[in-house]
Amino acid sequence: MTLFQNPFPVPHIPDDLTIPQFMLREPSQLPRARNIPWFINDKTGRSYCFEEVHHRTFGLANALSIKWSIAKDDVVCLFSPNHVDYANVVWAVHTLGGIISPANPGYTPDELVHQLTTAKAKLLVTHPVSLKTALAAAKAAGLPNSSILVLEKAHNLPNLPTLDELIDFGASLPSNYSAVRLRPGESKTTIAFLCFSSGTTGKPKAVIIPHYSIIANTIQTTAHFHLLDPQWPNKRFLPGDVILGVLPFFHIYGLVVIMHFTLYCGASIVAVPKFNFEEFLSSIHRFKATHLFVVPPQVVLLCKHPAAKNRVFDHVKMVVSGAAPLSGDLMQQVTKIFPNASIGQGFGMTESAATVSFIQADKKIGTIGSAGGLIPGIIAKVVKADGSLGKEGEQGELVIKGPANALGYLNNPKATAETFVDGWLRTGDEVIIKDNEIFVVDRLKEIMKVRGFQVAPAELEGHLLLHPDVKDACVVGIPDDYSGEIPLAYVVPSDAAQKEIQKGPAGARKIQKEIEKHVSDNKVRYKWLAGGVVFIDTVPKNPSGKILRRHLRDQARAERASRAKLVEAKL
Repeated sequence: MTLFQNPFPVPHIPDDLTIPQFMLREPSQLPRARNIPWFINDKTGRSYCFEEVHHRTFGLANALSIKWSIAKDDVVCLFSPNHVDYANVVWAVHTLGGIISPANPGYTPDELVHQLTTAKAKLLVTHPVSLKTALAAAKAAGLPNSSILVLEKAHNLPNLPTLDELIDFGASLPSNYSAVRLRPGESKTTIAFLCFSSGTTGKPKAVIIPHYSIIANTIQTTAHFHLLDPQWPNKRFLPGDVILGVLPFFHIYGLVVIMHFTLYCGASIVAVPKFNFEEFLSSIHRFKATHLFVVPPQVVLLCKHPAAKNRVFDHVKMVVSGAAPLSGDLMQQVTKIFPNASIGQGFGMTESAATVSFIQADKKIGTIGSAGGLIPGIIAKVVKADGSLGKEGEQGELVIKGPANALGYLNNPKATAETFVDGWLRTGDEVIIKDNEIFVVDRLKEIMKVRGFQVAPAELEGHLLLHPDVKDACVVGIPDDYSGEIPLAYVVPSDAAQKEIQKGPAGARKIQKEIEKHVSDNKVRYKWLAGGVVFIDTVPKNPSGKILRRHLRDQARAERASRAKLVEAKL
């Protein structure tokens, strides 16, 4: 059997700790000085060191226990942009034995309702900027306003408790709870997160991630970079490093790599609530950021936006792109912008919680086209179309096994059985492995990656079919320089819509705009039909009725390439 794995061993992974015990109480292998902040507020510059993080976490835990009786297996939905107290909320809930379900703050009410009801959330923690959506979703999900709290005070807020009020309240009273204590092995099955992922098809599903997964992936990544080896030169992460936390914490990349791994390394995280490119550039300089974790659209801006020209980034020592493949051309451009930085990519997914591969520890510039080398503890195989195992350099689906793999999908045995097979995780990505590095070739699964976020075509198709002008629909992803991919909808118009379309271009455009608005009014922005709407006579399907999506995807890409050639010829 052809298996691929990193030759370096994984240090001991404790299986009897919760995440907050591992992060806040376990003696750190990479100790930081007491004056090195854990979190920094991007807007105000206010920093939070260990004592205050500890105080806020356990004060909040006490308040949650007293006011809402949060205890083992209760689910708390965290619906907020990045915030200095994001981790404190997570660890407070975990201390009580509860489960966090992080939600995208850009969700519409309907999307949030799906998460609240699927996860059976008992409490909703939100931010003033997300409150309108939170209130509407909570009402639709049957969650009373008394089960909502906000992270900050704001004008015109209804009478809802704020985090500071709760922390002060909890810290002023005797402890009302006993922190969860796990027996050996229990960390592997005690649920920490319900993170929503589209998996391979359909609406987002709740991925069951235990405490052990986050602890394991943190330790695996530490081993990958040899951070505990006193003899290893030029360590990539050191206590006192500054991480610009601009990637969303609700996403597995931000949640595990930034919020847990880099903190474990002794770094300070600047919590950036919303990405604005010029403010992002300012924050890099203001806080002397040493590490940038980004996605390809942000790399495009760094390379092409006028505001980035003539900037000096000498203090940046590492730039890592993840969540979607980064082209070789962009990699080469980034090396010119960050002359002192090691630059590379990583690969991971919600179901692997999170990192599978990372830029090699001994390379300043990652191999062009590579998503990095397998981290210690990951065993990988490449399964070809005929079911046989691929050798080095042969193409097939990446299937992995590792200590951080999730437990499956909540209340969805069918999807779990399709993705988690006999201890192995089917990634749905077609790859080549060479020298233990992963090269992503194509996506076998139908999911699109838009700005690093998963978008399931079936979800958009189901929504399109609710529109009276749509008889049938197929959504495909087409390449885009900024977003990686964008959704394009092939639509079979209804008879009434067809009559309007036959009147001429104005009628066709009117129908297209109405269909696009139908999506933009009900879906988070990255799911909008940025690729447009194309009318067709029929959606190609096989005899059993399954959409032959690849046919239309290939057609869309061929048409796009043809248009690009025409433009180039005119120039």
